[in-house]
Amino acid sequence: AEGAENGLEFTIVRPFNWIGPRMDFIPGVDGPSEGVPRVLACFSNGLLRGEPLKLVDGGQSQRTFLYIKDAIEAVLLMIENPSRANGHIFNVGNPNNEATVKQLAEMMTAVYSKVSGQPPLEEPTVDISSQEFYGEGYDDSDKRIPDMTIIKERL
Repeated sequence: AEGAENGLEFTIVRPFNWIGPRMDFIPGVDGPSEGVPRVLACFSNGLLRGEPLKLVDGGQSQRTFLYIKDAIEAVLLMIENPSRANGHIFNVGNPNNEATVKQLAEMMTAVYSKVSGQPPLEEPTVDISSQEFYGEGYDDSDKRIPDMTIIKERL
């Protein structure tokens, strides 16, 4: 609104599940216990604690994942081209690296079992409602897939 009404220059970056080193914040272990961390950290936390992974509304939501190095390259393009990035919103993610949250839970459970040598839990996942997990009034999209061609076209 400030951009349209008062000429404020802006560029908005929406990160779509950036992954990489130091992206595994676990509440109460790595810092304050408030808030809900990213899905990878939530699942890592559950695996380390030997708890079933919580699948919000059955885990059918689709997400994409982007390695942090690639995300930084995209943001650097915006910084290096401020006049072309100004006034735009960029959804930064990898549309070719998509999985449902349930598929991610299955992959992480298999990898953790292989790496740790511990067998997966008999019930490795549990379904939970979005209201119970996030609280009243939370709204999320079922499919969050970015369009990276916009970054290439504009920058």
